[in-house]
Amino acid sequence: MRPITYSRAPDTDTAIAAVSSDPTSDFLAGGTTEVDLLRQNVLTPRRLVDINDLPLTGIEATPAGGLRIGSLARMSEVAAAPVVRERFPVIAQALELGASAQLRNMASMGGNLLQRVRCSYFRDAESPCNKREPGTGCSAIEGFSRGHAVLGTSEHCIATHPSDVAVALMALDATVHTQGAEGERSYAIDDFFLLPGNTPHREHPMAHGELITAIEVPAAPVARKSLYLKVRDRESYEFALASVAVALSLVDDTVADVRVALGGVATKPWRARRAEDFLIGAVAERANFEQAARVELIEARPTAMNAFKVELARRAIVRALETLAGNGSPA
Repeated sequence: MRPITYSRAPDTDTAIAAVSSDPTSDFLAGGTTEVDLLRQNVLTPRRLVDINDLPLTGIEATPAGGLRIGSLARMSEVAAAPVVRERFPVIAQALELGASAQLRNMASMGGNLLQRVRCSYFRDAESPCNKREPGTGCSAIEGFSRGHAVLGTSEHCIATHPSDVAVALMALDATVHTQGAEGERSYAIDDFFLLPGNTPHREHPMAHGELITAIEVPAAPVARKSLYLKVRDRESYEFALASVAVALSLVDDTVADVRVALGGVATKPWRARRAEDFLIGAVAERANFEQAARVELIEARPTAMNAFKVELARRAIVRALETLAGNGSPA
């Protein structure tokens, strides 16, 4: 058993100073993933700084028509907020499909973005894993890889990012606001999540002790007609095999604006920009939706065990677009 010191921070500056000054310390918010990893000896901090008393729980409409979510707002609170359901239904849907009700009541939005991969080799402290221990190798590449990524992989890591709401936020061009020892920073969400490349242990650009304070979503009229479609092995609490967040605006049956992002198939929440570029100005019909999906998945690099994900992701994209266009069955 390892001893761990626990303290409860009274304010944001105190919390950041406590963690920044000690490389063996971590923040503790909802703890729905972190406590599991502590038990599995994947995370080994000597001190936990509880941040649940910090005033970072707001869910507010911005004057420009966007949304600002405090990093400690709970998933269930955000999903239920009228401004979210009215302006950004894809966020509410992704949150409600993202975990069990008990977990949604406890898990924070900031923690959700930072949750670690579900790769069984990462969570087994005895298995080689470049993400957990750089330079030891990736057990999944030649191992059990049914749930792993087909996009954004490297020879060092093929684990998928597990967050659902991050996929919706990726489609909506959200910004992640942080505060650290060096002051406040803002990251475009596409820059916040890092591809594994040669440094799979780095999943985001934040420094130790830097804390997510808020997530901001810009105004996006297209988001009022949006959808999160998640395909998984079972309907109750389960991670995505493939998921898609889509927002669609049509003018005279032609695509005027579209946002597409993928989950469950990539090493980070995946913005499907190739599909978007193909669809803008195209007639909203199945043949064009299928071609957009093919264009997006053309660089997929599956293993023998997860090759089915390529076709699954294609079909998810088409189904979501058809549903929003009014040509398909409800998701």
